[in-house]
Amino acid sequence: MKAMILAAGLGTRLRPLTDTKPKALVKVNGMPLLEILIRRLKRNGIGEIIINVHHFANQITAFIERKKQFDMRIEISEEKELLDTGGGLKKAAWFFDDGQPFLLHNADVLTNLDYAAMLAAHRQSSALVTLAVRKRKTSRYFLLDQKKRLCGWESVNDEQKKIVIPTQELQRFSFMGIHIISPEIFNHLPEENAFSIVPAYLDLSAKGQRIYGFPADAFKWIDAGRKEHLLQAAAEFKEFI
Repeated sequence: MKAMILAAGLGTRLRPLTDTKPKALVKVNGMPLLEILIRRLKRNGIGEIIINVHHFANQITAFIERKKQFDMRIEISEEKELLDTGGGLKKAAWFFDDGQPFLLHNADVLTNLDYAAMLAAHRQSSALVTLAVRKRKTSRYFLLDQKKRLCGWESVNDEQKKIVIPTQELQRFSFMGIHIISPEIFNHLPEENAFSIVPAYLDLSAKGQRIYGFPADAFKWIDAGRKEHLLQAAAEFKEFI
């Protein structure tokens, strides 16, 4: 399985650490977040990775070169202007040329998630997209039905809710920043260059595409893109390398 790491963001939640470096190179116990993730992906059988970059892009490119590509194929997709998750994925479509599902992973997410189990669930459901989710209090939620099909989205802070498949007993799940995607997705993405992937997923689900959640509460997960979570990440470091 191939993978894309999302590392183009400005890292505003980690300032001032990201005033001089990209979020992906912020360190936990002396190791950059990007390296922790690449090492984990490699151990899980992923041999080809593309990384989108923007903020201090040259630092990430130089880091990958210093590490001699981690003895695997690593490509860089540089965004001169931020394209958001959807646009960044669309720009990297050329990389996913083997017809197989691929992993899309935030650079600042640390987890011991079983990617093989998630891929198996993706294949079993014949999904277009499978989203790693968990029961966690947050400000934004995916709304899933009893079969874990994506039916809507809710933002608690500004009281917004969008239901694309009306059904009873919708459950709130927080998104973990990890997707498994079938390459057919590139036939369905919006025409614009920069766009968020979440509205695209909701639109596709409304049109009958199979987009499912993969509950992953059994696994450790940390959003290391927040300063207050870096100490927790350091304490649980061995879980992620």
